[in-house]
Amino acid sequence: MASRHEIKCIKKGDRMNPYERITDVGGLNADGTRWMLTQKRAIDGIRNKKWEFYVGTGTSRVDVVIAKSPHGNEYLKTKADGEEPNNLLSLPECP
Repeated sequence: MASRHEIKCIKKGDRMNPYERITDVGGLNADGTRWMLTQKRAIDGIRNKKWEFYVGTGTSRVDVVIAKSPHGNEYLKTKADGEEPNNLLSLPECP
């Protein structure tokens, strides 16, 4: 069974394309230490059922899923988003 983790921050590259802008995602472990994964590693972990991710939005949780850009590149977005990964892009930058 996949372990579930909240994404609390992201790292962005210098690209303006929303499908390629997020390079890493991160959050906090139960013991308060930080974790960070490249977007590719997070996608691989979801695909292999190692991890599940979500974003907390106030009192609710929105699942993070794998999507494909119009050019066929995989990226992460929340189920609540339309075509672009706006919920993830609005998270603060990871330290």
